[in-house]
Amino acid sequence: MAAIAVVGWLIGRARLLGAGAEQVLARTVFAIAAPSLLMVTIAHADLGLLLSRLAVVTAVSTALVVLTAALVVRLGFKRSAGETTVVTLAASYVNAGNLGIPIAVYLLGDAVAVVPTLLFQLLVLAPVAFTVLDARPGRGSPQIPADDGTAPVPALTRARGVAGRTLRNPIIIGALTGLVLAALPWDLPEVVYEPFRLIGAAAAPLALLTFGMSLAVPRKEAASAPTRELALVIVLRSVVHPALAAGLGLLLGLDGTALLAVVTMAALPTAQNVLVYALQYGRGQAIARDAGLWTTLLALPVMLVIAAVLG
Repeated sequence: MAAIAVVGWLIGRARLLGAGAEQVLARTVFAIAAPSLLMVTIAHADLGLLLSRLAVVTAVSTALVVLTAALVVRLGFKRSAGETTVVTLAASYVNAGNLGIPIAVYLLGDAVAVVPTLLFQLLVLAPVAFTVLDARPGRGSPQIPADDGTAPVPALTRARGVAGRTLRNPIIIGALTGLVLAALPWDLPEVVYEPFRLIGAAAAPLALLTFGMSLAVPRKEAASAPTRELALVIVLRSVVHPALAAGLGLLLGLDGTALLAVVTMAALPTAQNVLVYALQYGRGQAIARDAGLWTTLLALPVMLVIAAVLG
């Protein structure tokens, strides 16, 4: 993963793909590769995991991190709704697909450990985030005019517009399609999934290339992430979330491999997808980029500590 990011950095430094290439790659991941990967992954998931104690710990601990980040950034730091959403995603949306799956396989012996985290992010976090980001001014969402003599847009009309755009989002379409396929009483032939599996295989390397290319942008072009927002994300991502998962897991009676699994998944670094979303919506690119870098660097020592304590 680090090697692919370095290749992306070299490509960006050399401007090998031309100006604006990272935007094109980000849109490719967002609209084509990631939806294909998510559809195939969720279609083969055990939906019974949605009702397990691991899923409860994942959902509650993540929701607490989301609530903390949103309140601090929105009310304490006075950031806009779009920026607050990206910072909140950076603090709560983990690299479950690109990094969580191999870690689950090699550390825990079963890739299914990552499914509760993956499903919660795709079916809860992502739709809520896209709803907020799609509703901001400048993306065609209906806005209530301010004393300009025109009739205000009814709240119901605005809600329908946001819901329609959210359901047309490629990431959501891929996730919901996978959920429907997983719920079918019969299994489709694997040959049906193969084209999507091949396309989805490009999501991880392209996201990593995009991440590396974003790091290569000269500092005069790429603003640094605000220090306090970045510090908040790092603390929540690398310390608070694993601690919450451990506490809730013990409270619900998890132990052994189950407790190790849920805490390890909570310690995953910020997903590269957050940077893809930030680039797609033009909000919080700096915090998404720097959060991905620093939480990835901290993930190894944090996981070593977790494995030493719980393994």
